[in-house]
Amino acid sequence: MLELEKRSPLAFSIVLKNGRRLETVGDAADYLSTLSADQRERSHWRTAIMMFNNAMREARYLKIATMNLRSALLYDRLLDDSSL
Repeated sequence: MLELEKRSPLAFSIVLKNGRRLETVGDAADYLSTLSADQRERSHWRTAIMMFNNAMREARYLKIATMNLRSALLYDRLLDDSSL
Protein backbone atom coordinates (compact mmCIF):
# COMPACT_ATOMS: atom_id res chain seq x y z
CA MET A 1 0.00 0.00 0.00
CA LEU A 2 1.18 3.48 -0.84
CA GLU A 3 2.52 5.45 2.11
CA LEU A 4 1.57 9.10 2.36
CA GLU A 5 4.20 11.81 2.48
CA LYS A 6 3.88 15.57 2.82
CA ARG A 7 4.10 15.92 -0.95
CA SER A 8 1.45 13.26 -1.65
CA PRO A 9 -1.51 14.84 -3.46
CA LEU A 10 -4.89 15.05 -1.78
CA ALA A 11 -7.76 13.18 -3.44
CA PHE A 12 -8.73 16.57 -4.93
CA SER A 13 -7.54 20.13 -4.44
CA ILE A 14 -9.39 22.54 -2.18
CA VAL A 15 -9.52 26.30 -2.76
CA LEU A 16 -10.09 28.60 0.22
CA LYS A 17 -11.78 32.01 0.17
CA ASN A 18 -8.41 33.68 0.73
CA GLY A 19 -7.10 32.07 -2.50
CA ARG A 20 -4.93 29.51 -0.75
CA ARG A 21 -4.97 26.05 -2.34
CA LEU A 22 -4.68 22.84 -0.38
CA GLU A 23 -3.27 20.30 -2.82
CA THR A 24 -1.01 17.99 -0.83
CA VAL A 25 -1.07 16.11 2.46
CA GLY A 26 1.50 18.64 3.70
CA ASP A 27 -0.78 21.56 2.78
CA ALA A 28 -3.63 19.95 4.72
CA ALA A 29 -1.40 19.18 7.72
CA ASP A 30 -0.09 22.75 7.75
CA TYR A 31 -3.63 24.10 7.62
CA LEU A 32 -4.90 21.80 10.37
CA SER A 33 -1.97 22.85 12.57
CA THR A 34 -3.17 26.48 12.40
CA LEU A 35 -6.61 25.73 13.88
CA SER A 36 -7.39 27.39 17.17
CA ALA A 37 -8.19 25.30 20.24
CA ASP A 38 -11.85 26.34 19.85
CA GLN A 39 -11.93 25.12 16.25
CA ARG A 40 -10.25 21.82 17.15
CA GLU A 41 -13.04 21.14 19.65
CA ARG A 42 -15.81 21.42 17.05
CA SER A 43 -17.05 18.04 15.87
CA HIS A 44 -16.45 18.68 12.17
CA TRP A 45 -12.81 19.61 12.79
CA ARG A 46 -12.30 16.70 15.18
CA THR A 47 -13.57 14.38 12.45
CA ALA A 48 -11.33 15.95 9.80
CA ILE A 49 -8.26 15.66 12.04
CA MET A 50 -9.09 12.08 13.00
CA MET A 51 -9.55 11.05 9.37
CA PHE A 52 -6.21 12.61 8.35
CA ASN A 53 -4.55 10.73 11.20
CA ASN A 54 -6.16 7.54 9.87
CA ALA A 55 -5.04 8.36 6.33
CA MET A 56 -1.45 8.74 7.50
CA ARG A 57 -1.61 5.15 8.76
CA GLU A 58 -3.72 3.80 5.87
CA ALA A 59 -3.45 5.68 2.58
CA ARG A 60 -6.77 4.25 1.39
CA TYR A 61 -8.50 6.70 3.77
CA LEU A 62 -7.11 9.77 1.98
CA LYS A 63 -10.22 10.36 -0.12
CA ILE A 64 -12.58 10.36 2.87
CA ALA A 65 -10.09 12.49 4.84
CA THR A 66 -10.04 15.04 2.01
CA MET A 67 -13.84 15.01 1.90
CA ASN A 68 -14.01 15.58 5.67
CA LEU A 69 -11.56 18.48 5.42
CA ARG A 70 -13.63 20.05 2.65
CA SER A 71 -16.80 19.60 4.72
CA ALA A 72 -15.23 21.22 7.78
CA LEU A 73 -14.11 24.17 5.67
CA LEU A 74 -17.60 24.41 4.17
CA TYR A 75 -19.26 24.40 7.62
CA ASP A 76 -17.04 27.31 8.67
CA ARG A 77 -17.63 29.09 5.34
CA LEU A 78 -13.95 29.07 4.43
CA LEU A 79 -14.27 27.50 0.97
CA ASP A 80 -14.10 29.52 -2.21
CA ASP A 81 -17.73 29.56 -3.39
CA SER A 82 -16.68 29.20 -7.03
CA SER A 83 -15.04 25.83 -6.23
CA LEU A 84 -18.34 24.27 -5.14
